[in-house]
Amino acid sequence: MGAPIPTRGRAGQMGYAGCPEAQASSYSRYSGWRWNGFDHTRCPGQRTLRARIRIGLNARAQETTLSTQHPHAITTLDTPAPKVPAALPGTVADYVHQALAARTRQSYQDDLQRFLNWGGTLPCSAEQLATYLATHGASHAPATLGRWAVSLGRAHTTLGYENPARSDLVKATLRGIRRQRGCAQRQVAPALRDDLLRMVATLSDSPRDVRDRALLLLGFAAALRRSELVALTTADVAFDTVGLTVSVRRSKTDPEGRGRRIGIPRARGPICPVQALETWLARALLLPGTPPLGPAPLFRPINKHGQISAQALTGHAVAVIVKQRATAAGLLAENYSGHSLRAGFCTAAALNGAPYWQIRKISGHRSHAVLDRYIRDTQLFQDNPLNQLF
Repeated sequence: MGAPIPTRGRAGQMGYAGCPEAQASSYSRYSGWRWNGFDHTRCPGQRTLRARIRIGLNARAQETTLSTQHPHAITTLDTPAPKVPAALPGTVADYVHQALAARTRQSYQDDLQRFLNWGGTLPCSAEQLATYLATHGASHAPATLGRWAVSLGRAHTTLGYENPARSDLVKATLRGIRRQRGCAQRQVAPALRDDLLRMVATLSDSPRDVRDRALLLLGFAAALRRSELVALTTADVAFDTVGLTVSVRRSKTDPEGRGRRIGIPRARGPICPVQALETWLARALLLPGTPPLGPAPLFRPINKHGQISAQALTGHAVAVIVKQRATAAGLLAENYSGHSLRAGFCTAAALNGAPYWQIRKISGHRSHAVLDRYIRDTQLFQDNPLNQLF
């Protein structure tokens, strides 16, 4: 079977070269995957069927191309042709497209491209998928391999093929990899209260430092994910004499936008998240690059001249800021990330004796499962039965 040939086809154009079987309906959209038809452009001596899979509905999305030997079949595997439904109405297709988060669609695309570059085919047999996973068993984490299996299985079911990831062979292969190479999931260090105070103590009154002080304190006090932090706008915060109300309109665990409101009281001491944000907003409005009349992103890039951009910071920028400030405070930067602020609040609240429901009210955790990891780690020595034995 020929090796994968990555190409970029001409959008909307397909050639059939006398192959009636290839003239099947060429367009379907499901959960972020897009089937885009056939293209017979090889010489008559060796026709090649190119099954182009496009991830997402964006016309500029990257395309991946699968090359298989053909006279009138999609692959050399003994597999029936996919059932490609008729084109969906535009509004239906748009809503189906939104059923998956953009990052999930991108992950599916990357996982499929990796598989094709390795020499995989679509559809593939359970033996081929198991071989693919076993080949990477020594170089990739079991969790990563499990995600690959899910992505490739989704590609098959979307195109009407049987999902090889559900076979006993593939499941047994993944179990064997986990038993041999399984390890605890890496967790970043939580930025606890003292760690946060050390970071803030290094900051001055420069525009960048004023922004970072507000970002660090608000991210901790509201237990925000970095994606939630950078999505906040001036319309999402409200100040009063008691404190600050933050409205998180959408989050990783709330894709449908039910939202949650978080109250942050004014602190009695000199380190106050509410005051830090008020100072940053006042500074942002006074410097060049004032925000537009409508809601503006709370946290925005600042260039070397102190000018504030109109665009929002990215989630990656939050992680970089946390690492930079951790380094300046004498902490080991590799142990910290953007998630350290959220983890720091949950851990500190648990250490302070806050009950589950109060922590979840702020953090937005849907269940105790994830939150329980923070609390168990902080209570290893509390009510320990060994305390009464020695």
